[in-house]
Amino acid sequence: MKHYIIVKFVEGTDWRALEKPIRGIFEQTLSIPGIRSVELRLSNSDRPNRFDLMIVMDMDKEALPAYDLSEPHLRWKSEYGGLVAKKAIFDCDED
Repeated sequence: MKHYIIVKFVEGTDWRALEKPIRGIFEQTLSIPGIRSVELRLSNSDRPNRFDLMIVMDMDKEALPAYDLSEPHLRWKSEYGGLVAKKAIFDCDED
């Protein structure tokens, strides 16, 4: 399945500077059985009605509970949760 995390950061956050440390956190999830890939995409738009970052994870559906309890996921939430104004989580099957 694909697991999408789409994030709008709090206004004034230099979110482009956060790409490398956030990428480092999510790359650690690749050690979780069933997680095959992680991709980060930065928005190319500065429009206020656009989200800033999209994280795409390719994983087995059964890996989701392990991801939710993992150290990288908990770290992402604790270190960056306060900078997130809005987020959308979307899961779907692969075609």
